[in-house]
Amino acid sequence: MFLEESLPPNSRPLQQHLFHLLHNRCVSIKHLAQIHAHIIINGFTHKNFLLVKLLALYTTSNNFPIAHLLFDQTPSPSSALWNQIIRGYQLTGSPRRSVELFNDMGRRSSPPPDEHTYTFVVNGCAKGGLLGEGMQVHGKVLKSGFSSNLYVQSSLVDFYVKNGGGGVVKANKVFDEMYVRSIVTWNSLLLGSFRCGDVNGAMTIFEDMPERNVVSWTTMIAGCAQNGRSKEALALFREMQRENVEFDQVTLVAVLSACAELGDLHLGKWIHSYVFEHFTYSKKPVLVTLKNSLIHMYASCGEIGAAFAVFKGMEQKTAISWTSMITGFAKHGYGNEALSVFEWMQNARSRDARPDEITFLGVLCACSHAGYVDKGRHYFKSMVEDWGIKPRVEHFGCMVDLLSRAGLLDEAHEVVRSMPMKPNDVVWGALLGGCRIHKSVELASDVTELLTEGLEADRAAGYFVLLSNVYAAAEKWEDVVAVRRKMLEGKTRKPPGRSWIQIEGSVYEFMAGDRSHEMACLIYDVLDDITREARFYGNIPFCAYASLLSQIDG
Repeated sequence: MFLEESLPPNSRPLQQHLFHLLHNRCVSIKHLAQIHAHIIINGFTHKNFLLVKLLALYTTSNNFPIAHLLFDQTPSPSSALWNQIIRGYQLTGSPRRSVELFNDMGRRSSPPPDEHTYTFVVNGCAKGGLLGEGMQVHGKVLKSGFSSNLYVQSSLVDFYVKNGGGGVVKANKVFDEMYVRSIVTWNSLLLGSFRCGDVNGAMTIFEDMPERNVVSWTTMIAGCAQNGRSKEALALFREMQRENVEFDQVTLVAVLSACAELGDLHLGKWIHSYVFEHFTYSKKPVLVTLKNSLIHMYASCGEIGAAFAVFKGMEQKTAISWTSMITGFAKHGYGNEALSVFEWMQNARSRDARPDEITFLGVLCACSHAGYVDKGRHYFKSMVEDWGIKPRVEHFGCMVDLLSRAGLLDEAHEVVRSMPMKPNDVVWGALLGGCRIHKSVELASDVTELLTEGLEADRAAGYFVLLSNVYAAAEKWEDVVAVRRKMLEGKTRKPPGRSWIQIEGSVYEFMAGDRSHEMACLIYDVLDDITREARFYGNIPFCAYASLLSQIDG
């Protein structure tokens, strides 16, 4: 047997031996049960150091019924034992139970909660999104005299950052009261600023930090990338490299997100090479999220073949892997390839290969770009009936786009009318786009009137321009003029287009009508040459339209 061969004969050595076995030799529930039995048989159920370790092993192995029975059978559990079971529930997905136990502890006269108790229960509230409970615990912290404890304060900052209720304002208040601030607390506050969209505030915090670690840099890079400031994200990564801060795979995931946004293929390829040399080649495990980010980066930069190569080379694929590949093919017009990957995904019959609502967005997008109307109808129906996925407004938008592109405007309009939720401007815009393609003037007028009601001027402008293009395609020039005049009278102006281009490793940003670039004169000369060539080959279809517009805009 596991124990009986070498048990010391007297009490103290036996206790030490059992603790040693719990600490180093307990490799299964069977072994744990044997040790537990010997603790009971030898009358050690009052030995706190044994019970705490025993309880910790039961909770980490998710044997909560036995753990709770052990706890309940202890006549006077110590603070350490209370802390262990509260921590166990908090760590293993039952944070509400940890709060209930904390309240039970508070109703007893002894022992009182200590700094570990408050830290564990506040962490549980943060993890479980228990805003009200967490704020009540904060009140008890203030009464108990632990409000100046570093660990408790750090937990409270993290709790408010993750759960709102005044969010960063309350987190900042706790932070300002701290005499000692760990880098973990600084990082929590940094994350909180990004979560409420305060990028400038996050940058101020980052600059004020007395020290920064890889988590600080990664939070900044990811936060900038997720808030539309990818250029700053890449600048931060270059600064991180200059300061010789060792980055990890999570950092690279954030950087690849910025590369995908900006189309920075040069840096994306460098990261891929780095991953191959430092991880794949040396047989170190590479995060699946990093491989997924490489797929997304390559697909966003137009290198769909490279994206597929990464995908095929993955031993483990998650739903995000499959979805990224399907969406990548769909956006590049490879409808057959996208649907083939989707069929492959279904045939994999793995829990990690179960399609979700985002997967079906990619599938419907592929059908739309490829013009597969019947397949689009089939997959939309399958999503509901076979997979139990409730369509969102985006799924309806894909179906409207698919039907509108195919000229089935009446059916597309019926889909809009039958939607269980209010159509958004993207859905109406898809129908309006179909009207432009198929020159359905009357429906386009009705759609634009519905679409622009209540929209801000800048958002409505693009749809007015689209309507004027519908009229122009049908050579209804007076209606074109009327739309443009309405835009001018309402001071509705389409926001200027924005684009990026990468040349020799540098990313350049341009806006429509922008002449700030140092080579603007040369750039516009080339554009004029292209326009003249296009006009020569008859590719300026609305010359009369342009003449009329010049009269209005002038």
